[in-house]
Amino acid sequence: MEKTNPSFEKYLEILQSKLDQVKLGGGPKRIASEHEKGKLTARERIDYLIDKESEFLEIGAFTADGMYEEEGGCPSAGVVTGIGYVSGRMCVIVANDATVKAGAWFPMTAKKNLRAQEVAMENRLPIIYLVDSAGVFLPMQNEIFPDKEHFGRQFRNNAKMSAMGIVQVAAIMGSCVAGGAYLPIMSDEALIVDKTGSIFLAGSYLVKAAIGENVDNETLGGATTHCEISGVTDNKYENDQECLDAIRKIFATLGENPKAGFDRIEAKNPSLSGEKLLEIFPVDRAKPYDMHQVIEGLIDAGSLEEYKKDYGKTLICGTARIDGWVVGIIANQRKIVKTAKGEMQMGGVIYSDSADKAARFIMNCNQRKIPLVFLQDVSGFMVGSKAEHGGIIKDGAKMVNAMANSVVPKFTIIVGNSYGAGNYAMCGKAYDPRLIYSWPTAQMAVMSGASAAKTLLQIKVASLKKSGKEISTEEEKQLLDEIIAKYNEELSPYYAAARLWVDGVIDPRETRKVISMGIEAANHAPITERFNVGVIQT
Repeated sequence: MEKTNPSFEKYLEILQSKLDQVKLGGGPKRIASEHEKGKLTARERIDYLIDKESEFLEIGAFTADGMYEEEGGCPSAGVVTGIGYVSGRMCVIVANDATVKAGAWFPMTAKKNLRAQEVAMENRLPIIYLVDSAGVFLPMQNEIFPDKEHFGRQFRNNAKMSAMGIVQVAAIMGSCVAGGAYLPIMSDEALIVDKTGSIFLAGSYLVKAAIGENVDNETLGGATTHCEISGVTDNKYENDQECLDAIRKIFATLGENPKAGFDRIEAKNPSLSGEKLLEIFPVDRAKPYDMHQVIEGLIDAGSLEEYKKDYGKTLICGTARIDGWVVGIIANQRKIVKTAKGEMQMGGVIYSDSADKAARFIMNCNQRKIPLVFLQDVSGFMVGSKAEHGGIIKDGAKMVNAMANSVVPKFTIIVGNSYGAGNYAMCGKAYDPRLIYSWPTAQMAVMSGASAAKTLLQIKVASLKKSGKEISTEEEKQLLDEIIAKYNEELSPYYAAARLWVDGVIDPRETRKVISMGIEAANHAPITERFNVGVIQT
């Protein structure tokens, strides 16, 4: 067996360690507490619900990583989300993690829930809510309550999905309080677990305080109340397993919907093994390499048909197949390349010719109904008088315009650098990729750490001098070290994943699975828009 690059192995060890920690949720004691109540944890519920030996693509595993430390942390933002298969049907699953602050909603919990609903809406996938939440985390209510991307937006999405014909099934498996009570009841079907599930606008303590009524939570909003008296919920079940079995039966009855019709044939393994891929990819972000080799480690063997391979060489464009699906690949070339005029172009930089090529290729893929895959390792667009005189802004705008107006689904994998406007042009989060994941080697920022640190240092020193303070060489070095340390932390893919700038950090060997499941999901949503790039200077 081929040996993994020792340097890359360290990245994978960190990734696995962080994943293991995330999967513990609120910790062993909280997990044991849920079991004592006869409940499964969020992840156990998902494992039980999805088809055996099927794949589950988690979205947002590292959400809120390193955030809310003063509140004790909020692993995975207290909710598990992803794409899975239930009774053979692909769907989105959202499961509150009651081991984390009783499933309370933090600001990033809201953002993550909205992201899951966005995935369901974009791909026309049915969605399952496994509800077990104490509601809004009150100490931070001002950051989660009233705004467009806050808590209330999910109910708006419930209504929109209902109008779109997207099936929503909710299971009340624990607390469901206040505004959160609307989510399951705005779904198509609402199931509830007896004795552990409860749903009400105000709990017994608040009812007592508000109107003086003495009533226990079970009488107020338990399964018997809502299935036999109010009619709020449809059916009650004795335990989590029985309730999850009922969801499987519902999904077994779902009818088929029209598909987008993306082309797929029998898959082939890549010509480059996953272990070889890790071996050849340099963890040193300044080291050049041939992106063609990375592509060969991701696509079905022999399937790449390169577009304008001898023109605009700092971007590789071409059609290929990934797990049988046809895709259009746009990838940054990291090695120094030579143009037909004998000029040398730096790797990872987008030049006018490569931007022009990419724009034309994107148009072709839209014409042929081919999903797009962006492989990012980009330092940005070329700068300097020669580039400016050559119209780099015009050509860059052309590429961004074509990419932004693309109607075929887009998928982005950040393998290395993702700096400045290069992040935008290569379909960063702001440009609605259906899924966006990064490798552990990824770095995302306005510019590289070294460049940014020097710029920030100059600004800081100038500010100090302006206020009449001179600093020594030693103090300047210490200041630079502090700036670099902070900036490097913000470059981390986990920093990006914590804020949902990416959907997750993955082992490179998982890339094919992510893209394949992403296209399968996108295939559930027929393309109804016409591709139109508007006004572009040529």
